[in-house]
Amino acid sequence: MGKKARSSPRREESLSRDRIIEASIELLDSSGESGLTFRALSDRLATGPGAIYWHIVNKSDLLAAACDAVVARTMNETVVTTPEATIQAVALGLFDVIDEHPWVGSALTSSPGLSPIVRILECIGQQIRALGVPDEQQWASVGALMAYILGVSSQNAANGQLARTRGLDRSDFLEAVSTAWSQLDPREYPFARSVAGQIRDHDDRMDFLAGIDLILSGIKSSRGR
Repeated sequence: MGKKARSSPRREESLSRDRIIEASIELLDSSGESGLTFRALSDRLATGPGAIYWHIVNKSDLLAAACDAVVARTMNETVVTTPEATIQAVALGLFDVIDEHPWVGSALTSSPGLSPIVRILECIGQQIRALGVPDEQQWASVGALMAYILGVSSQNAANGQLARTRGLDRSDFLEAVSTAWSQLDPREYPFARSVAGQIRDHDDRMDFLAGIDLILSGIKSSRGR
């Protein structure tokens, strides 16, 4: 009797939720949200959609889980020191991770009630409390930081994607913006023209942290009011 024919190639190890999430992150990084489908995920994991649905309810659940995994790693790598330094470290970690995984920014804002956004909220909220901010000012303080962190990080990632789509490196992109601003009407855009030269050499991460420091300064100065 001849040998029994082998079944279609499928991974023999058991399929876990963690493996599904890691494969989803890889798909999101390579193809964006539109590329994350259960068919593509099934092909990557060499399994059937039914096995994935056993662990994941739908695409929204999958996107939130992938986002949470990326955010959790970033938060776990943060060294907690002073409240100000911790907020700065968390903010910069999120800035970098959204730049590396642009889909994270939209995933965070599209699922405000789920664990990834709550994870960030809790961390920043605890630091705001540690700064001695009065209870009635804590929500506004956390909200200002969250809006700045997510908004600026997502915009930075979008700018990077736009530059890559147009085939520009960062220096070429900034040079084009700087040149365009320097040619604006000085009567209508006096400020934009005045900072046009700074556009060429500015550091996105340093500018981002400067904004965090400004918000923290405002929060600390308002504590006694």
